[in-house]
Amino acid sequence: MLFGKQINRYYLKYLAVLLFGVAALVAVDYFQLIVPELYQQVINGINDGQVTVDGVVHIFDMTYLLDSICRPLIFVILIMVAGRFLWRICFFGTALRIEADLRGRMFDHCKDLSQQYYQENKVGGLMSLFTNDLETIQECFGSGVMMFCDALFLGTLAAVKMIRMNKLLALFSTIPLFFMLAVAMIVGRYMTAKWKTRQEAFSALSDFAQESFSGIAVIKAFVKETIELASFKRLNRKNEDANVAYTKLSTLLNITITLFVESVICVILGYGGYLVHEGVFNAGQLVEFIGYFNAIVWPVMAISELIGLHSQGKASLRRITELLEAPIEVKDRPGVTDPGALRGDIEFRDLTFRYPGSGYDALSHVSFSIKAGENVGIIGRTGSGKTTLVDLILRTYNVPDGTLFLDGHDVNTLPIAAVRRDAAYVPQDNFLFSDTIENNIAFACDGSERDLVEEAARLADVADNISEFPDTYDTLLGERGVTVSGGQKQRISIARALMKNAAILILDDSVSAVDVKTEKVILENLRRERRGKTTILIAHRITTVESMDKVIFIDDGAIAAVGSHQTLVETCPAYRTMVELQRLEGEEEAADAPGTVGTVGENSAPGTAGTAESEVSVHA
Repeated sequence: MLFGKQINRYYLKYLAVLLFGVAALVAVDYFQLIVPELYQQVINGINDGQVTVDGVVHIFDMTYLLDSICRPLIFVILIMVAGRFLWRICFFGTALRIEADLRGRMFDHCKDLSQQYYQENKVGGLMSLFTNDLETIQECFGSGVMMFCDALFLGTLAAVKMIRMNKLLALFSTIPLFFMLAVAMIVGRYMTAKWKTRQEAFSALSDFAQESFSGIAVIKAFVKETIELASFKRLNRKNEDANVAYTKLSTLLNITITLFVESVICVILGYGGYLVHEGVFNAGQLVEFIGYFNAIVWPVMAISELIGLHSQGKASLRRITELLEAPIEVKDRPGVTDPGALRGDIEFRDLTFRYPGSGYDALSHVSFSIKAGENVGIIGRTGSGKTTLVDLILRTYNVPDGTLFLDGHDVNTLPIAAVRRDAAYVPQDNFLFSDTIENNIAFACDGSERDLVEEAARLADVADNISEFPDTYDTLLGERGVTVSGGQKQRISIARALMKNAAILILDDSVSAVDVKTEKVILENLRRERRGKTTILIAHRITTVESMDKVIFIDDGAIAAVGSHQTLVETCPAYRTMVELQRLEGEEEAADAPGTVGTVGENSAPGTAGTAESEVSVHA
């Protein structure tokens, strides 16, 4: 059996079902011990021609055999079959329900864990908790309860019957079993540690495989297949060694059990044969005693197996408990109130932020305001803190009190769900689900109609590309949207955000993979369709933000300047330098591609005309 903070509740929750299973198991055990009595009568009847039952002598003939042995034996078999079916349903069915409930609790807890947790724990390791470890818990609970109850009741009943037949022979039979249990308990401690090592090795292997498959294009592009294979072999070998080490201990335990069991058989045959020779026992009684011993062998073996199973379950439960007890860092404070729909006013007041565990400030003394309905561009060098800024608006991390306000409310006094309800976000990593394009776009709004999806795609300037796909909006995307190009992924992600029609729209470098012409179309659509709503656009290109109502220039985690594009050119030397550098880069690109027609964007190849992504990019 398995006990722990996260699993004890299930014993009470499913108490009625478990007790019914125990009752069925006890019935099976009781009737199972009738069989050796029937064997004893058969042996004595064959040898003596008569059978003594409760002091009454019966002639052993066909009538007695059919009426007193075969018919009861059939009844016993039927009871055992029905009982075993029932206790399996009760124990194993409950174990499966517990596994499903635990998996649901784990997933529910995972959705509330902070971004920091997923930066410290890899996907492969987490997936092993949902597969191997949960399966171990399910097996340990179902088989564990059955083994414990069976060992307790069947072992006790069989031991009582053995003692009643001959106390000394029963004592000789059970002494080696106590030694066996002692060995099993000692080996079980080491098995717990070995099982934990085995699970950790499997997690590392699973994580490596997951990363390799996700990054297979990069591996092939850099011709690193051989190196990756060698790394996988090392992890695979480590996993193999961990499994072999655990199997060795498990095999040692099984061999020890077999050794002690066979030694007891020798004791019974030796001393029991002597008792038959002395007339204390008859042949039938010796067979009956051996039948009881065979019945008690399973409980003893079950206890030893339960020790090994418990060691596995204990290690897996510890890993699952670590997940379930991982603190939820970003959560609502007591007493938060929903202010209703947000307008989109945003204000930072001397905000300083440092990532958990970091040794330096990602943002330092940030102060600026955004009025509802403004189109704001955020620009700065890579790593300057642009993404951190918008992550804090969405409450991805905790912020100090009195430093960030939405519609005049301290963001810490608002429910996180309310903040994110009125905000739409297009992250740098344009994640798409392995689903249809329509479902990906409509993800933000349940039950959206096709015409709304098509309108969002048109505003994101991806409708023409989608119409060229064989199945248009019913096209099934590959994992993480691998079957569409980078620019198409970005525009589908933008369309998904536009479907929400939120008061605050945040685009984090979301037009970097499209050409300048397409970018211009998207920005014009946003300005027209989102009039009166707040739009925040993070970019690296000056051309992306120069038409915004306000540009926020951030440098090394601090706000260097805030104002219109023209104002920043005139008043901020660092911003002016960035403008000049990008202008020179554009001129050099134009000079290197004298045959181009139209505007060449950041991701357009020399010699291409117009939009760089007009071709169909679905590969599968």
